[in-house]
Amino acid sequence: MTALEDQLSELLGDDPFARALGISFVRAEEGQVTLEMTITETHMNFLGGAHGGAIFALADMAFGLASNAAGTVSIGIDTHIAYIQGCRAGDVIRAEAVELSRARRTAVYRVDVTRDAENIATFTGTVYVTGRLLEEWKAPAGATNGVA
Repeated sequence: MTALEDQLSELLGDDPFARALGISFVRAEEGQVTLEMTITETHMNFLGGAHGGAIFALADMAFGLASNAAGTVSIGIDTHIAYIQGCRAGDVIRAEAVELSRARRTAVYRVDVTRDAENIATFTGTVYVTGRLLEEWKAPAGATNGVA
């Protein structure tokens, strides 16, 4: 793994929600991150398909890691997801986040969620780029760094 992949993999491992969902790191480069998750019974909704919140969470995690891959803290300010088709328990879904544009204070990302290269959902998100370095941002457990 590259140094960037090590750093992002560690950030993912430090995220209790990602661990609870079973999200795993696949690969990364600056502005791009790929994650995977196996849909389990705990990810299901009352209709028997994968819960939209589980799919969103995978896409959002890829978005968050990709937007912070440059080493500058970036915080999501807007997201949108379109669900294209469902998935079931046992499906392995993959989220591939790609930076579309980056300015001094904002950046835009697209995340494609797939199963066997078949589109499940598409997600777009915008972040606010704080200008603070990621290694300076990490706070002790319980601290929020002013983020609500």
